[in-house]
Amino acid sequence: MLTLDPGKLAGLEIPIGTGWLLGACMEARGKQDLWIRQKPEVLEVLREQAIVQSVESSNRIEGVTVAPSRLRPLVVGRARPRDRSEEELAGYRAALDWIYSRKRRVAIAPDVLRRLHALAQGGSSGDAGEWKKRDNEIVEILPSGEPQLRFAPVSAKKTPAAVEMLCRRYRAASDAERIPPLLIVATFVLDFLCIHPFRDGNGRVSRLATSLLLEAQGFQVARYISLERLIEDSKAEYYRVLKLCSQGWHEGKNEIIPWWNYFLGTLRNAYKEFQHQIESAEARPAKSDLVRQTVLGQVEPFTLADMAAQLPAASSQLIKKVLAEMKKAGRTRLVGRGRGARWEVVR
Repeated sequence: MLTLDPGKLAGLEIPIGTGWLLGACMEARGKQDLWIRQKPEVLEVLREQAIVQSVESSNRIEGVTVAPSRLRPLVVGRARPRDRSEEELAGYRAALDWIYSRKRRVAIAPDVLRRLHALAQGGSSGDAGEWKKRDNEIVEILPSGEPQLRFAPVSAKKTPAAVEMLCRRYRAASDAERIPPLLIVATFVLDFLCIHPFRDGNGRVSRLATSLLLEAQGFQVARYISLERLIEDSKAEYYRVLKLCSQGWHEGKNEIIPWWNYFLGTLRNAYKEFQHQIESAEARPAKSDLVRQTVLGQVEPFTLADMAAQLPAASSQLIKKVLAEMKKAGRTRLVGRGRGARWEVVR
């Protein structure tokens, strides 16, 4: 059943392409401390941007969305959630905070996964932090609109034991030091998704667990570049590979190499983006660029107060300065005067 079998994985031959991706990720981890020290003043902006994108993308993959004007206040400004969707976004932010505030390495265990689920669900659903009580199915909607069973996860009755075994095997594989840590993390995530231990929110917990395990292994890129956004950008490939590598999982005959390649490729892309951001960013205008990007993302007229709510880390003086510069460049215009004044993006 579980792909994470230390004995079998240790004897598995790693293809050249997978080895190359693995080497690229390990090389990037070796350089990340230098990148972090090189431009510490840029990290605050990258961290805030990554948190917002991670919360938005991970929930949007699951069909949970909120109005654009509410996203940043909820995630960064800690606005009070107004409905269930907003509770889940705020909960995902709380889960990320919990992961990155740990002073010591967290040993993966069933209770840790249940905690991540409880946080990501916003704490208000009746089964937040609880294993599923009924069997569930992963259904794919065909282009014709017809539903098709894609995968039947572990039964509700067997779920607690399966999660316990998965966590135990992860610790055993890590302690044995015979398998590259990144491959252990990737395999853990695949098995977790195949167990599908919760009624809802399994995808979100899998992405939170990915960040938690990468952090424990010294890969800090998810703090600054949203892995969730990269997964959303390659969602079709993500689901294709997941479907491929879950076939035969119950019998222990599933493939794992394509999933390793997808996982490592995503991590490598995150590090490439991180390196580019650090090497190309100018320290001083970093926040200005964030303000400019946020302004250009507005689809309706907006006020200074709207911008301040979406950009709590930016001062009102900076927002005014950027808007004035964009107005001079012909990218924005001011309509009206006084309290009724609204800014518009010139398309």
